[in-house]
Amino acid sequence: MSADAPMRMPECQIPGWTSVRALPRAHGEPLGQGRIRAAPADFEVEEILGFEPDGEGDHLLLWVRKTGANTEWVARKLAGLLRVPSSAVGYAGLKDRHAITLQWFSVPRPRNGCPGWASLAPLGIEVLSERPHRRKLKRGALVGNRFRLLIRDFFPPQDALEARLGRISDQGAPDYFGEQRFGHEDGNLRGAHALLTGQASRVSRHERGLWLSAARSQIFNEVLAERVRRGNWAQPQPGDCLQLDGSHSYFLADDIDDTLTARAAAMDLHPTGPLWGEGEPPTGGAVRALECAVAAPFGPWLSGLAGYGMRQERRSLRLRVRDLVATRSSEGLRLELTLPAGTYATTVLREILDWG
Repeated sequence: MSADAPMRMPECQIPGWTSVRALPRAHGEPLGQGRIRAAPADFEVEEILGFEPDGEGDHLLLWVRKTGANTEWVARKLAGLLRVPSSAVGYAGLKDRHAITLQWFSVPRPRNGCPGWASLAPLGIEVLSERPHRRKLKRGALVGNRFRLLIRDFFPPQDALEARLGRISDQGAPDYFGEQRFGHEDGNLRGAHALLTGQASRVSRHERGLWLSAARSQIFNEVLAERVRRGNWAQPQPGDCLQLDGSHSYFLADDIDDTLTARAAAMDLHPTGPLWGEGEPPTGGAVRALECAVAAPFGPWLSGLAGYGMRQERRSLRLRVRDLVATRSSEGLRLELTLPAGTYATTVLREILDWG
């Protein structure tokens, strides 16, 4: 599609709303079909915190293995055991329920010694270690996650698989928000639409946060999808805001020279897309025009997000995939990969296969 071609937004219940399953792929058609999350052990996630516990302080960092449980529920169970408010328990990121996950929680350090953590084991909560720490663990205080996945009944041709994994390792994958972001049957998006069009009232702060995040994520996905269709999702364009790899910092590039092109090819810089808020995107030229055109069908969302005080922010259009390793077994294909915080393994999987 040329830069001047008109955009055709899909006709959905909410104008411009494309489901995650319908978003365009960057690396070609799926190599086959398989099954994911057939059992919690098929989807293992290990949190990479990025710093060491202090070794002293008024909090404990707990290294927890949870099975078939979501993060917030585990936090409430820890709070109940310690007889403290749920708000006193900290964690760096939300992890999938249908998985085995290793992640850190922080709790106030008990004055009378640690309780019997073993009482939580029947609930699928195993406290593997505890370390003193000075501060409560905050959301986002992690650098990434290591995934170990079993894709059952997936036996792609070896040559095609190696080529696909090589492209993903070398070029990354479109950094779409995954289905988890939008809730069961897109419930978070439907809530966001009701909230941002004035049809919802008496919404809790927590629920409002989930809904606003879902709305911004959907607009981002639509912009990224258009860049994928145009084939320039990973290549800097004049007017792009470019983000430094491993950082939230970005800068406006009015012109693209050979140096910027080479840095992007080396995965040192990534084009970004909008997390919508008050005002215009900080991009320029044709890039800003594209972002505004894609966002236009979401008019009530845009004004509503600004009304709730959301700021214009940026997210990389490209997901860098590290340490990608595939191993065949009689059950299917095992994949290991490391991803930055806030990204989705299913976003990578959809560049490889379809699943039921």
